[in-house]
Amino acid sequence: MSRKKRIYEDDDGRSIADMNVDGMPWYDGRPQDQDRPKGPSGQQTELDRSTRGSALLGIFAAIAVVTLIFAVVFLLVILGILLIGRHGLGRG
Repeated sequence: MSRKKRIYEDDDGRSIADMNVDGMPWYDGRPQDQDRPKGPSGQQTELDRSTRGSALLGIFAAIAVVTLIFAVVFLLVILGILLIGRHGLGRG
């Protein structure tokens, strides 16, 4: 009885982390970049100017949203502390 090899539709052959490190049983001593495809088609992908700009704009927009959320939460905490300090807790 032979096992069927699993086929994943989203696997393009690239490795996320190189596991060929000294100390592992399968370490073979080859340089890191040898025999490794550069992209889905086997070539290193280059981004054109507009694609790179769009990617950077998206990164900065995501950073701005997270920073804005942290700033609003920080200001609400400071406002709450000031209101509690002014009016006190448990005073009627």
